[in-house]
Amino acid sequence: MLKSAYNIPKMDCPSEENMIRMKLDGLNVIRKLEFDIEKRSLTIFHTDEDQEITARLKALNFGAKLVETTNVDDALVVAESSEAQSKLLWTVLIINFGFFVLEMTTGLISKSMGLVADSLDMLADSFVYGLSLWAVGSTLIRKKKVARLSGYFQLTLAALGIAEVIRRFIGFEEMPDFRMMIGISILALIANAICLYLLQKSKSKEAHMKASMIFTSNDVIINAGVILAGILVLLTQSKYPDLIIGSIVFLIVVRGAFRILKLG
Repeated sequence: MLKSAYNIPKMDCPSEENMIRMKLDGLNVIRKLEFDIEKRSLTIFHTDEDQEITARLKALNFGAKLVETTNVDDALVVAESSEAQSKLLWTVLIINFGFFVLEMTTGLISKSMGLVADSLDMLADSFVYGLSLWAVGSTLIRKKKVARLSGYFQLTLAALGIAEVIRRFIGFEEMPDFRMMIGISILALIANAICLYLLQKSKSKEAHMKASMIFTSNDVIINAGVILAGILVLLTQSKYPDLIIGSIVFLIVVRGAFRILKLG
């Protein structure tokens, strides 16, 4: 059995881990994947040398680089439980999709583009987790087709969001409800922290998660950005902090859409 260690600098959240899992799906030489998001590393246990592993990882543009390949005892490699992984994915999928609905609804009510944009980021994660679940037992062609459709759908929503931000920048709009922005974003922050806790706890015998692990996620940083924008709306009595954070998050969603399209 061979063990290949990769450094992946741009892998900083669980949804990107699942994108890597999907990208490597179908390679029969792979026996086990071990991710460490905090250290931005991936260890792959495989039976034979296979250049396709490195090629697929590099295709995602996460900066993947092979560090070393060593020999290990086959008996030390314990296969992952697909059933446990599915249950975990269902949990984080439901949390993310639930908050997509909540943030989209409250974002429209409060006239906050920051909340609307963050809701699309939650939807993007839902797509990734959903694709990971749906991929089990599906043909490669169908998986690629669904990945492309998901990416284009996400890209369309983000483009509409950016257009709305531009319209609000140049037009007259009421100031968004900063109370709802801050309150809902705090709830979303807690939800993302719970997802990270569950995902990381499953990989460790420790019952707790390092604080540094929480802040490796783009999702948590985005939630904090919307909270800050809400505070700035309160202090400045202006719509612009909300529009600025909305623009940034929509661009992040666009980047995520292109990454999903790479799976196709």
